[in-house]
Amino acid sequence: MTSEYETHTVDFAGDNYGDELSERARRHLWMHFTRLGVYNHDHEVPVMVRGEGPYVWDQHGKRYLDGLSGLFTSQLGHGRTELGEAASKQAGELAYFPLWTYAHPRAIELADRLADLAPGDLNRVFFTSGGSESVESALKLARQYFRMQGQPWRYKVISRDIAYHGTTMGALAITSIPELRTPFEPLMPGAVKVPNTNFYRAPEHADTLEAFGRWAADEIDRTIEREGPETVAAVYLEPVQNAGGCFPPPPGYFERVREICDRHGVLFVSDEVICAFGRLGEYFGAHRFDYQPDIITVAKGLTSGYAPLGAMIASDRLVEPFASGTASFTHGLTFGGHPVSCAVALANLDVFEREDILGHVRKTRDYFRSSLETLLDLSIVGDVRGEGFFYGIELVKDKETRESFDDEESERLLRGFLSGALFDAGLICRADDRGDPVIQLSPPLICGTEEIDFMTEVLRGVLSEAQRQV
Repeated sequence: MTSEYETHTVDFAGDNYGDELSERARRHLWMHFTRLGVYNHDHEVPVMVRGEGPYVWDQHGKRYLDGLSGLFTSQLGHGRTELGEAASKQAGELAYFPLWTYAHPRAIELADRLADLAPGDLNRVFFTSGGSESVESALKLARQYFRMQGQPWRYKVISRDIAYHGTTMGALAITSIPELRTPFEPLMPGAVKVPNTNFYRAPEHADTLEAFGRWAADEIDRTIEREGPETVAAVYLEPVQNAGGCFPPPPGYFERVREICDRHGVLFVSDEVICAFGRLGEYFGAHRFDYQPDIITVAKGLTSGYAPLGAMIASDRLVEPFASGTASFTHGLTFGGHPVSCAVALANLDVFEREDILGHVRKTRDYFRSSLETLLDLSIVGDVRGEGFFYGIELVKDKETRESFDDEESERLLRGFLSGALFDAGLICRADDRGDPVIQLSPPLICGTEEIDFMTEVLRGVLSEAQRQV
């Protein structure tokens, strides 16, 4: 398969330097969420040295389709010189100044633009450095807001089973993945879990999407009642839940959640660190599924990964107690709203508008879905689910009974075979067992039918082999 990107070569010093880089990484670089023991002297560290469009190249000059957008981040793909130029220009003008008491032009312009794009009265933007900080900022705002309202016992936070909301200690408490939490316990008290919206694993009594959505939302209501509404501060939900393999909301789910939060006086936080900025074909998942949160948390696609930046976007109601007198939100971050990052975000949004990135996702998403759904003829593929450019493929041992793989089998299947085989075939994606085993795809939003066909072709070949091994 050829591509406009085939003609470009990697200007690199060759395998000797590539081997040296891999060895240095093995000795000194502590990679995130990585089994360091895997990289012994017989297994080199992959080093990505260049990117262009939806592709990246490693230290040996091999090309890969970035089917995960780095980490759900590279909305516009790689090699966008205009974003680098925006960073360079801003660094020459004002490289750094904090938002503690002061402001700077790029933060003001970006806050204004995000307030204009955000739904409803979400008009105040608190900048962070990334997603976990955005989630934790929303948690701190909820607690301080209720304390100022004379409700200091509202400290509990509700999130869904298997949901991932970040790794800082507050965000980690909201995260619902036991293996990520256990090494750091005891965590912040008051984090309560409710069922997610994985219809493939729905209880028998919720046999339609609508009934399942009502049941899942009402579980939030029952949990608030059980915990005591006067103790619950916020409900954290992703528009499409990431961990576990892309769980979209059933019809009516978010509408019902909004009603429940309003009735109990609980804040509704839409965690859109992954889903915002085009991933679902809209700037925000709240737009895609037509609901109004009290807070939206963002990061990742805000800059398409060209600079670190996140934000908490809050409603006017939550800002009001801080808007007069001597009160202040007693929270801040050194690099929150960094001038260079804000300039990159503004340039990123310019490209979104100029190239109609949202329109491209909306025009292409049905093709993406239908292409992946052709894999359902494989006995190992139980479910294909997701939205926009964000999909999960759940793998099963028995398609008829929906029996999943046990922990040992998942280890052999995902890490022992699939991860390496997909990478060797030139596709970067995620083989994930935080929940039932899935393969996740979240490619750059600039991908077209050619890249989608390649992803499906690689997946069919690798999963067919996995099926034979199982």
